[in-house]
Amino acid sequence: MAGRARQQAESKAKVGAGKVAEKRPKGLSRNPQRTQAAILEAATDEFAAHGFGGARVDAIAARAQTNKRMLYHYFGDKEGLYLAVLEATYATIRNAEKQLDLARRHPEEGMRELALFTWRHFLAHPEFLSLLATENLHHARYLQRSEKVSIMHSHLIDELADVLRRGEALGIFRPAVDPISVYLTIAALGFFYLSNRHTLSTIFARKLTSQEALNAWGEHIVAVTLASIQLPKAVDAGRSGKFSKDD
Repeated sequence: MAGRARQQAESKAKVGAGKVAEKRPKGLSRNPQRTQAAILEAATDEFAAHGFGGARVDAIAARAQTNKRMLYHYFGDKEGLYLAVLEATYATIRNAEKQLDLARRHPEEGMRELALFTWRHFLAHPEFLSLLATENLHHARYLQRSEKVSIMHSHLIDELADVLRRGEALGIFRPAVDPISVYLTIAALGFFYLSNRHTLSTIFARKLTSQEALNAWGEHIVAVTLASIQLPKAVDAGRSGKFSKDD
């Protein structure tokens, strides 16, 4: 009897230990920051690949090597996790933009660097474009709930506005250029190209995905952006390579 009781106790202990292990995936839940990062990374891949409706919480938990209980603990529900992914994705590009240090650059150089940076970020982060497309299908329903995104973007627009004001003061940019319109120009030229590169490559029988084509389009974005904000004399001077501080 004593032996049987001991066996039953050991069996219960093993079952209990198994349940604890299920609730607390090894190496993750003991480090909340790492667990959340793993969940966000997995969720980003899942939402980018399948959209909001097609993404599965079970698949996200499996990718992150955790379980749904942990996911709900940190993010509330699927909608909360999706919004966290959107915020983290925007934070990535906005934080990287700060490294450009636009305030210390010549206005034309600053505009060129911002245009090229945006294009290269789009190339390096296709998941960003996929998430944007998904959220636009939902008419920004989830993004409107964010209290962080507008703050992130206000810094970018303030810096861009400063670049435009300095360019205007130097006589190279048109007066009262809208910084949001400038950013939309840069983003639109990159987003449309990448979102439609396969169909456009087929239609025009040109390999728009080649490195040469991608590099050329980046320079095109720079040229179009600058031409849209420069004064005519600055455009002419830039073409001739004779622009000076006195112009």
